[in-house]
Amino acid sequence: MQNKVITIGEILWDVFPEGKKAGGSSMNVALNLHKQNIESNFISAVGNDDNGKELLNFLAASHFPTNLIQVNNELPTSTVVVQLDEKHQATYTIKQPVAWDDTKVTDENLEAVKQADAFVYCSLTCRDEKSRKTIFSLLENAKIKIFDINLRAPFYEKELIYSLLKQADILKINEDEIVWVRESFGLTGNTDEQILKQLSTQFNIEIICLTLGDKGACVLKDGKFFKHSGYQVQVVDTVGAGDAFLATFIACYLQGYTMETILDNACKVGAFVASQAGANPEYNKKIYHMALS
Repeated sequence: MQNKVITIGEILWDVFPEGKKAGGSSMNVALNLHKQNIESNFISAVGNDDNGKELLNFLAASHFPTNLIQVNNELPTSTVVVQLDEKHQATYTIKQPVAWDDTKVTDENLEAVKQADAFVYCSLTCRDEKSRKTIFSLLENAKIKIFDINLRAPFYEKELIYSLLKQADILKINEDEIVWVRESFGLTGNTDEQILKQLSTQFNIEIICLTLGDKGACVLKDGKFFKHSGYQVQVVDTVGAGDAFLATFIACYLQGYTMETILDNACKVGAFVASQAGANPEYNKKIYHMALS
């Protein structure tokens, strides 16, 4: 039986100096799952405007379903200004309010979450009370709950992150976000393994994946620690690399691969996306077997 995954969150245009590219972390995860032959769908909203129509056309051209994407007549489609530093690391200016701030619970998306094997959510989509209520309502009906913490200043605070962490069965977090979490929740470990074990115990999270940029990633699963040194590539930009990593992690996990294989595949795909422009370059499953060094 084919695995099913539902994501909820942002759909938007990443606006680079040279032009715009379709993006949004939650959409990126859903698209990457789709590329890896996982049945996926995506809950979000666009505005009733040209940007929204172009995004829906982009997804349709990728043979991705758009039936769970709402059209908001009052709020515009999301756009994000992306700036890259000298190391090609991205920072984001995220406009507010936008259509996905008002994503609603519907009978259709509620049923989709109930039928899915996993539900992926993030903190950024909770910046507005309306979408926040939608996410917590859907979480009540989810099987495996996967939290991509996705901290984007200034759209988070300790109380919200605490509530979202308490829901998670699987957490994906990066090396910058773990610093904030460590300070906010009083974690005292001196190593990644110690910190992840404390975080797992405090929030009862079964699996935690910490991405470390060009240094790879590590995972704590059932008290056992795994680490991968990653793949070295010529980075074009980091936009979407973490999303590709997470999607590959989910796809391989649901298909029952060993954690060593899961980490290796996820690091390969994340590195490949970092070596390309934008969040959604074309690739196929052969990427798993590419030498990326």
